[in-house]
Amino acid sequence: MGATARAEVAAGGPGLRSARRRASAGLFKRGWLRLTLTLGAPAAWFVLIYLAALAILFVSAFWRVDSFTGAVVHDWNLNNFKTIVETSTYRTIAVRTIGIAAAVTVTDALLAIPFAYFAARLAPRRLQTVLFVIVLVPLWTSYLVRVYAWRLILAQDGILNWTLHKLGFGGVNIAYSNWAMWVVFSYLWLPFMILPVWVAFERVPASFLEASADLGARGWTTFRRVLLPLVLPGVVAGSIFTFSLTLGDFITPTLVGGAGSDFIGNVVYSNVGIANNVPFAAAFATIPLLVMGVYLLVARKLGAFEAL
Repeated sequence: MGATARAEVAAGGPGLRSARRRASAGLFKRGWLRLTLTLGAPAAWFVLIYLAALAILFVSAFWRVDSFTGAVVHDWNLNNFKTIVETSTYRTIAVRTIGIAAAVTVTDALLAIPFAYFAARLAPRRLQTVLFVIVLVPLWTSYLVRVYAWRLILAQDGILNWTLHKLGFGGVNIAYSNWAMWVVFSYLWLPFMILPVWVAFERVPASFLEASADLGARGWTTFRRVLLPLVLPGVVAGSIFTFSLTLGDFITPTLVGGAGSDFIGNVVYSNVGIANNVPFAAAFATIPLLVMGVYLLVARKLGAFEAL
């Protein structure tokens, strides 16, 4: 058998090669078919697992639990939502969760902007590498390890109070409080804010800054009127992570929060695992979903998705 014949057999023969060419030409002409074959399986998985689960969650929020048997009764009503609205404790928990998530987002933005500006525009290349590693290192460690480390730092006899006493300032009593949650959350999610803001600063052309200087603008004016509007999508992109991660967390409030520091996630967890009231847990869980839905719409308007 000649070399040409062996090559044809290895390739599947002339008929198979012709079929491959026809299939390739057909896919080239039909972009929708290529897209369907490429994303069909992931899209189906997303719809069946994620969206279907959210739909079931929302539907079950309108059911109730039989007070005698504890079984879920498919009796359509708004009692779970009425309980959330009419009970001051649940309203306070919802406001606390959303308020601390917003405070963490603002704090991380204020910390990330100067850090990212220095790293992207001022630091030499070697220092940029070092700063990048410093930002990523906390993400390589366990979430629980970082939370417990801060629990020890903020404790009454922890290193924070010890240092303050040595400096003569006296101690601060923020352990197991909302202040402690704010500090820990700000630390946990800060890298998720720094990275998109860093990238946003790097994307700003140097010619824009030079043009601003040529027009007589000083450094602060250039930063405020040129840089900040251009990096705002990056800030909003980072805020999606910091806000949503804080909004859905329930471990940190349990470990570093006080008796009155429950989040929405804690109420959902207790109603699913202890009270066995899944419909009420589903109703309460719709609050962060609705809040994030509105937040994502606003972020899209501000161009955050292009910065991700």
